[in-house]
Amino acid sequence: MSQDHHALITRFYQAFQQLDAQAMAACYTDDVLFSDPVFGELRGQDAADMWRMLTSRAKDFSLTFDQVQAQGQHGSAHWVATYVFSQTGATVVNDIQAQFVFRDGKICEHHDHFDVWRWARQALGTKGLLLGWTPLVQNAIRAQAQKGLRAFQGSR
Repeated sequence: MSQDHHALITRFYQAFQQLDAQAMAACYTDDVLFSDPVFGELRGQDAADMWRMLTSRAKDFSLTFDQVQAQGQHGSAHWVATYVFSQTGATVVNDIQAQFVFRDGKICEHHDHFDVWRWARQALGTKGLLLGWTPLVQNAIRAQAQKGLRAFQGSR
């Protein structure tokens, strides 16, 4: 089973490299739990729609991944996404550690971990550098991400 889960993680990131959100979402259970420092927790369709939104808006995007591991019902990977942040035009290089939980041959939990202050410094420039470490700014980033996701969902 670990080989199947390893292949599933690989398939997920290969789809991401191709900006194929449908193939990414197909790797998830219908009730998947996704979390990261920017979007917070997303479940089910919201998680799939987040990938649809991000891939549809990707500019100058590239992704590498490595260190894919799967043991029993758990897995992990390291990935780096490079892209232009649409709100500021700044180039972001986001270095991410992912943790996965599997159920019925799919990903039922996906948790991305990265330094949100480092992300904010790149994406938001001086404001991110000076204030990106504060809970106030981090909460504002999360609220803006959620608002963007809701607007994307409403436009479909």
